[in-house]
Amino acid sequence: MNKATRRSTRQAIVAGLCVAVILSPLPALAHAHLDHAMPAPNSVQGQPPKEVTIWFTEALEAKFSTIVVQDAKGVAVQAGAASLVPGNTAQLRVPLKPLGPGRYKVIWRVLSVDTHRSNGEFSFKVGP
Repeated sequence: MNKATRRSTRQAIVAGLCVAVILSPLPALAHAHLDHAMPAPNSVQGQPPKEVTIWFTEALEAKFSTIVVQDAKGVAVQAGAASLVPGNTAQLRVPLKPLGPGRYKVIWRVLSVDTHRSNGEFSFKVGP
């Protein structure tokens, strides 16, 4: 192999490696995102729910994860602290006081087991 051929081969290998690195999937930085909830976001509930349960995409640290539910005046209506559902560390729930008709806001803040924080909110309505 002459010098020009070796250089051309080396350049082709380097170019191929660069393309492989660019196109390879990068590890995702995991965050716990809301997967779904009961009551569902923006839903109308005929009967007042007794709890709010949220399923997340990652396991959570219970001590650093909360759900607050507020009525239209901003008054908290949860009947205790949020807790993980036994057997599912990606599911957080909070019991509620008896709810009357109206709109309620659910505010969640969680810490996933890989130490990433995330938060969000949604609302639901009780009544017609």
